[in-house]
Amino acid sequence: MDPRVAEFFGTGSGLMAGPQGLNSGSGNGLSLMSIKSYAKHSKKVKNRATRNTKPSNNPPYLPPEAEEGNIEYKLKLVNPTQYRFEHLVTQMKWRLQEGRGEAVYQIGVEDNGLLVGLSEEDMRASLKTLRRMAEKVGADITVIREREVDYDLDIPRKIAEVLVRKVPDDQQFLDLRVAVLGNVDSGKSTLLGVLTQGELDNGRGRARLNLFRHLHEIQSGRTSSISFEIMGFNSKGEVVNYSESRTAEEICESASKMITFIDLAGHHKYLKTTIFGLTSYCPDFAMLVVGANTGIAGTTREHLGLAMALKVPIFIVVSKVDLCTKSTIERTVKQLERILKQPGCNKVPMLVATADDAVTAAQQFAQSPSITPIFTLSSVSGENLHLLKVFFNIIPPLSNSKEQEELMQQLTEFQVDEIYTVPEVGTVVGGTLYSGICREGERLVVGPTDDGNFLELKVCSIQRNRSACRVLRAGQAATLALGNFDRSLLRKGMVMVSPEMNPTICWMFEAEIVLLFHAKTVRKGFQVTVHVGNVRQTAIVECLHGKDELRTGEKAVVCFKFIKHPEYLKIGAKLLFREGVTKGIGHVASLHPLFMDQYN
Repeated sequence: MDPRVAEFFGTGSGLMAGPQGLNSGSGNGLSLMSIKSYAKHSKKVKNRATRNTKPSNNPPYLPPEAEEGNIEYKLKLVNPTQYRFEHLVTQMKWRLQEGRGEAVYQIGVEDNGLLVGLSEEDMRASLKTLRRMAEKVGADITVIREREVDYDLDIPRKIAEVLVRKVPDDQQFLDLRVAVLGNVDSGKSTLLGVLTQGELDNGRGRARLNLFRHLHEIQSGRTSSISFEIMGFNSKGEVVNYSESRTAEEICESASKMITFIDLAGHHKYLKTTIFGLTSYCPDFAMLVVGANTGIAGTTREHLGLAMALKVPIFIVVSKVDLCTKSTIERTVKQLERILKQPGCNKVPMLVATADDAVTAAQQFAQSPSITPIFTLSSVSGENLHLLKVFFNIIPPLSNSKEQEELMQQLTEFQVDEIYTVPEVGTVVGGTLYSGICREGERLVVGPTDDGNFLELKVCSIQRNRSACRVLRAGQAATLALGNFDRSLLRKGMVMVSPEMNPTICWMFEAEIVLLFHAKTVRKGFQVTVHVGNVRQTAIVECLHGKDELRTGEKAVVCFKFIKHPEYLKIGAKLLFREGVTKGIGHVASLHPLFMDQYN
């Protein structure tokens, strides 16, 4: 773990070093060289455009087409033979599988990435063929954008970028989880209310009322618990949300892509809840909301550091632009850009001003971890709100189908994050299926209990996004009904696993850590709250290997011991610990497992 993220957690850490290279992305990622060549070429094109009075700032090439992934280049698709058409359909199925139901076709582009372009007639014929291919596999196509390629020719030539999305069958919609971070009063819940309800806010927080779970949240206007909201997109890229009195079940039925927002608390008092939401719910992305009127204040910097420490890709939304002058908004954006470019962060900020920018940002954000899109919008006036919707519609999943298949072939492991009692249903647990497949009626074991045992139970029914579901696959979040299973035997942090699995549970474990900030020194006997996935418990520092004490910025291998009950941990899992202003990050290096007969 890079210790330079320390400055986002507290002052006085002094962990500054030279910036890392920007070419950390893979595949079609945006490297430093490509940024330079793009800038150089843009200048040439601009000069040529002024001569020919034909403005164009398009790069002459894209990165070469990758064998894997969901992006396909096609020069043209004009009147293919039947054999060629069948081959193209098979190719589309592969790209859709790679993108888990989504693929992007670049029409008028050669395999090496050269932007050749097509005439109006050829483009029409190519899109017609693409539509026929999509119908054959049960998908829809949407032209995201068309661009003219300037080659000083009399006939204008265009390239088109087309999104192909598969119509869902058996509820297999693409589900992306977005954690919503930001300081208190930055407008997180209001923005989610506007996105999911389809109605603008009145300036006094009306849009957020449906998101709150407790009376004191409504009275204070501050989120203290974790709540979930959903926004769907159909196969044509249109928003499907709660407007027109739609229920969650109807949204799930008509959506082929679902964005699940995890609304987290902004106040420092509820920091442990925010950390739990980030570590246990495994978000794909994080959305950091910053008020244009307040700028980077309160927990904003700390939330940015948390997302970076847990390696969650982050993008930024500057809200409340209707309250500020243009100069205030520019000052807030510059402040953000300055922080993102610092050595501890090494991000490339990308301000999104048009729909074209939103499409580019979505594609590059998923390909390169260094790109950080910045949106400026208002939940009251609706300014630039459509750009965020375009971004959510286009953004692809981070994991490909191969990784998903590998996880599904492993034994079942479900992390318990929430526990409820529902009338006429019984005990219900909410969480994420980390690996394997879970079906209705399946028998699993849950634990560890306080004495290290695992108890047998049966999954009676499953719900995903408030609608019934028969099969749960790895990476999906859901609630499982357990019938009359005694709720008092369950707690957050437990796991439900396949009976064939031999789960490793322990009281003690060793971790390689970096102490990000501490006022004094950490010694043997120091108590901290440890977060590992869905596990959150107080632990004692049993020993520091090779050291007597640990100061801010230092690394060490530390042995921790839980004080309440044993936990199920895995080697390599990310770890985050805190105690007041003391903070540190690291990963689990080794376990001291209990003997087998203790939990058999």
